[in-house]
Amino acid sequence: MEMDKYEILKQYFGYDSFREGQEFFVDKILSGQDVLGIMPTGAGKSLCFQIPALIMNGITLVISPLISLMKDQVGSLNQAGIHAAYLNSSLTARQYVKALGLARQGRYPIIYVAPERLLTEEFLDFALHVTITMVAVDEAHCVSQWGQDFRPSYLKIVDFIKQLPIRPVVAAFTATATKEVRDDIIDILELREPAVLTTGFNRKNLYFGVSSPKDRFHAIHNYVETHPDDSGIIYCLTRKTVEDVWQRLKQAGVMVTRYHAGLSDEERRRNQDDFIYDRAPVMVATNAFGMGIDKSNVRYVLHYGMPKNIESYYQEAGRAGRDGEPAECILFYSGQDVITNQFFIDHNEDNQELDPITRRIVMERDQERLKRMTFYCFTNDCLRDYVLRYFGEYGANYCGNCQNCIMQFEEVDITEAAKALIGCVSTSRQRYGVNVIIDTIHGANTAKIRQYQMNTNPYYAAAADVPVYRLRKIINELMLRELLTVTNDEYAIVKLTKQSSLFLESTESLTMKMAKEQERPPKEKAEKKTKKNMAGSSLLTETDQKLFEKLRTLRLELAKEENVPPYIIFSDKTLLSMCVLKPTNKEEMLSVSGVGTYKYEKYGEKFLAYIKNRHL
Repeated sequence: MEMDKYEILKQYFGYDSFREGQEFFVDKILSGQDVLGIMPTGAGKSLCFQIPALIMNGITLVISPLISLMKDQVGSLNQAGIHAAYLNSSLTARQYVKALGLARQGRYPIIYVAPERLLTEEFLDFALHVTITMVAVDEAHCVSQWGQDFRPSYLKIVDFIKQLPIRPVVAAFTATATKEVRDDIIDILELREPAVLTTGFNRKNLYFGVSSPKDRFHAIHNYVETHPDDSGIIYCLTRKTVEDVWQRLKQAGVMVTRYHAGLSDEERRRNQDDFIYDRAPVMVATNAFGMGIDKSNVRYVLHYGMPKNIESYYQEAGRAGRDGEPAECILFYSGQDVITNQFFIDHNEDNQELDPITRRIVMERDQERLKRMTFYCFTNDCLRDYVLRYFGEYGANYCGNCQNCIMQFEEVDITEAAKALIGCVSTSRQRYGVNVIIDTIHGANTAKIRQYQMNTNPYYAAAADVPVYRLRKIINELMLRELLTVTNDEYAIVKLTKQSSLFLESTESLTMKMAKEQERPPKEKAEKKTKKNMAGSSLLTETDQKLFEKLRTLRLELAKEENVPPYIIFSDKTLLSMCVLKPTNKEEMLSVSGVGTYKYEKYGEKFLAYIKNRHL
């Protein structure tokens, strides 16, 4: 007897009900309609096409950009008792032929495939002689050159679909897409009257913060040290920084690994596995790492440097807390990050394939994105709301779970300092960078100031009583309000805007939000908050906390026996539910979110035994 969508959801995935948007997409796909889903990381996009794939007759092809993503998804499906396979360059020729042979026999209702494989003679021969009922495009933003992760190989998808004897349902999903990119996905993939739904970008369980410490490594090391039991990712802008941070954390005794394009394929695979299997719970990586990594127990994502756009930042930060439990995303910012990212934009090899006019347009858009990312690091408004507004969602500008919302601010009159900064830029004929302008109006007596003769500038020492860190915040605020701007080059020269002269001539005052007394909360309070948030189990009693640790140990032992990542057996959230509900029999265990029939048969009795003996 065929199962319906609810029975599949419970038996294979262990859930009693769908999450927001999931049932909508399942029903539309089953009715034969194309869909485009924009759902935040961790919202359960995969179920939207996996459940219909198990109901529809024929094969569902899932187009996926990375080997790691495919392995992870297929591993999770196999653990749930669903036959699935992947076809990519990690297979030997013999394995590939065998997998294709089993696929022809109808062994796999779901097959993950790299876009580069679609138009190969061998794969096309297979595709033309089986029934393909759905093509699901994961990370669909990769098809758009306006997206943050354009991959030319994704353009082959439409050519492939056109060669099939019967057009399948096409389902496209992504976590981050502006309206422009959404329109691009529909056009390029030639979706037919698609059902489009954006379930929202908000990840309420994530805490967001921005910090500009004098010593970034010390700040990172201190954070990792105060979260010894947590798994986390540290993103760096360059391979060199990855190597440096990895080496220094390793020397400090941290169980850490690394990932960047300069390592061999074998080492990248090994290091990724060490992270996923919790042998090295801390990963230091460039942005080459992470797309499709489904590790649910990542409790923090730290950025050792600012990414080049909001899309990338939110996608990378979103790898924390996929299980819905509290997690933290903290960006450690330095002005040098802007210069580094501008260099990447100027030397983007992906853009070399474009014609000169398109290349210039893309570069200008990349520069605008970089500016918006930089403003994120400056703003005193709600950090979550800033990101959501970027994607077209508008909230109350207060979330209560970001650094700016829990910090106390006051409105400060910055009119005099602002006019001094703008006046100094004007009278020095727009020739200098931020530091020279700030040092001038603060009245610094340095060799550089004397060399440039800025000590004779009319605005020299005009804001001598304002601390330098406040002047820096004020000049950032002026850029945020487009009263000043900086050039996109190595020297980042401060320039006037159309609004600059209007403001100088105006009699109106200018205010901005400033943190009261200190720039950030006291360290003790910050650490306490962190530990409470990061535990994810702060509602448990001390006894139940010990049970939670025992269940994690059991999960790790089983994972080692089966050579699978621990979170694929049960997520932290499922273990926490066990500690709260304390099931004593099969029926009660099946009521725990994330425990399906298949997984109960494999693991249920062992976890029940631990729970029954929790007081021993």
